[in-house]
Amino acid sequence: MEPAHDNDKSENEKSGAELNGLLEILPPVEFCCVYGSTLHPNNLDKNSMIDCIIGVSDPEKWHSENLKMNRNHYASWLVHFGGAGLIAGVADDIGVGVHFNPFVSLNDKMYKYGVVRMDDLINDILGWQRFYLCGRLQKPVNIIMDSLDLENLNHINLRAATSAALLLLPSKFTEEDLYAKICSLSYMGDLRMLFAEDKNKVKKIVQGQFSLFHRMYNPFLEEYAAKDLLRLSSSGDAQVTISQDCGSSAASKFVSSLPPPIRSQMGIKLGEKKILDELGRVKQQVVIGSKEEAAQCMQKLLRNKVMISSARQAVAGLLTVGVFGGARYVSKKMQKAWKS
Repeated sequence: MEPAHDNDKSENEKSGAELNGLLEILPPVEFCCVYGSTLHPNNLDKNSMIDCIIGVSDPEKWHSENLKMNRNHYASWLVHFGGAGLIAGVADDIGVGVHFNPFVSLNDKMYKYGVVRMDDLINDILGWQRFYLCGRLQKPVNIIMDSLDLENLNHINLRAATSAALLLLPSKFTEEDLYAKICSLSYMGDLRMLFAEDKNKVKKIVQGQFSLFHRMYNPFLEEYAAKDLLRLSSSGDAQVTISQDCGSSAASKFVSSLPPPIRSQMGIKLGEKKILDELGRVKQQVVIGSKEEAAQCMQKLLRNKVMISSARQAVAGLLTVGVFGGARYVSKKMQKAWKS
């Protein structure tokens, strides 16, 4: 399946232009990206809410300024009973550090924007601290503002996601299987998937954005193939078939690409040993008895992270959008789930 670069480019330019309109009415931001269904080239729902993540250095200060400019973006009870301090506090103490303002209407478009502290965003990208925003950035996004070059930093996240998916996949699979597994990492344990999400969500995301996934992850496939960890084969117009080494040595190399906090937690479960790296430095390495053992351990850790994060964010979300807004948002999610 060949990437359709021109079509993807036009979609990204369109979503970028739409987001620039939103950014013009908000206080300055350091990072902004569009994610979700509006990036699908085959998305026919013109009423879809445009989802975006906004990174700022100081959320409380940013919300204070935004309340002066866009008071109507927030639930009334937050504005009346605590203002910016309460908004940031609910995000940090109850949620996972992100405050979402949904149903923001501008130029006949509906937006939902999530505001996060830049330090928290970077920690999630590099360490899978919450496995919330890093999961969104493992899927195609359109970056509109990037003052700290997070797009380049996110390559560490993408390589780790590739390694995690390979640990969970069998000896032979397709390119689409790989992207579906990467996509599903951030949904393992997500409570919304039980009742309020489209059951075919992962399949739709991958098939609708295949060329974008290919562009994101093909460099890592080629890197691992050059290291003889993978073998890539294709015939005619068919998508690439991938074979991988399922031995413990290959699994150990995949584990070494996971974020340090995940490796550390796996080391507690599976044991660690001291080795010398290429520069002669002593480092800790997770003891890998088998690929299956490593995969099960990692999967359990990620599922637990996602379950906790999704539960916390669900509670924070319902609090911050108010009763009416929460009911409206859940209703839209439930409709998608029932249709699937």
